[in-house]
Amino acid sequence: MNACPPEFWRRRGVPALALLPLAGVFAALAALRRTAYRRGWLKSEVSGVPLIVVGNIAVGGSGKTPVVQWLVDVLRAAGFTPGIVSRGHGGSERGPAPVPADGGAARFGDEPVLLARESGAPLVIGRDRPAAVRRLLEENPQCDVVVADDGLQHYRLSRQIEIVVVDEVQLGNRLRLPAGPLREGLSRLAEADLVLAHGFLSSSVRGAAAEVPIFDMVLQGEELVSMDGTRRIALAEFAGRRVHAVAGIGRPQRFFEHLSRAGLEVVGHAFPDHHAYRPEDLTMAPREPKILTAKDAVKCAAFAPPDTWVLPVRACIDAAASQLIVEKLTHGIPPA
Repeated sequence: MNACPPEFWRRRGVPALALLPLAGVFAALAALRRTAYRRGWLKSEVSGVPLIVVGNIAVGGSGKTPVVQWLVDVLRAAGFTPGIVSRGHGGSERGPAPVPADGGAARFGDEPVLLARESGAPLVIGRDRPAAVRRLLEENPQCDVVVADDGLQHYRLSRQIEIVVVDEVQLGNRLRLPAGPLREGLSRLAEADLVLAHGFLSSSVRGAAAEVPIFDMVLQGEELVSMDGTRRIALAEFAGRRVHAVAGIGRPQRFFEHLSRAGLEVVGHAFPDHHAYRPEDLTMAPREPKILTAKDAVKCAAFAPPDTWVLPVRACIDAAASQLIVEKLTHGIPPA
């Protein structure tokens, strides 16, 4: 089981303040590393095709996986042939290794398996991201753009476009690791090409992005799918019914609230992000339906009870964001 984020990351209490010296060291090392790549002291690998990074500045989920799916759809609509690389978090495979659509989450990780199934794009995972890009392009020479899932801090990857997804709740006390959840400071937003706001963003966070365009994003899902994929019903058909919502994602409460807004009587069961599910995790209330996120469902198909449903979601983002990305690719912006 993955550990939950420390409670003290939510506020600037004594534990967080006690770790500030270590946070200062972490921040200084991260800044030195970034400077080394930007000034050419350390070399980034250029893949030969444009690379788009989708990432965040904080530990934890912010909605990157639906954004990657949205981005693949945007690129295809513009005439590109995208491929995806990912770390494969939560899986045993170190890679680089292609992820088949029927791959197992225990080996490849839940998010890569979900993306391989839903996007239909070739996907390679690997702890060594440049090696993953190389294998992706060797085996899929038709790909003319690569999307890197969660690669913002992997500066060995030369990139044309940076997309930062921000969920302000995940910023917590806004301190750097280990005193808080931030991998990089808020000032990093001003260096991105665009910021996607998953939920409310305060004026201070928006101000940190400076001139970088910010687009709001929401996740929509109105249809439930049976675990075997053979049945589909409108979410509204469960209105008024008591259901058990199961989520092992960055913000389980967001999933529970989505179901509640649709009129369901929700009993929430929150697990850590990337939780390795076991059959006993789904044995609650045998006579009442269960609803899982798509990310969790890829790990539970083998043992989920019969009355278990999946709620797929899609990222809805202003068309102006799509236009900005396509323009940047079309105009051939040099690698960063």
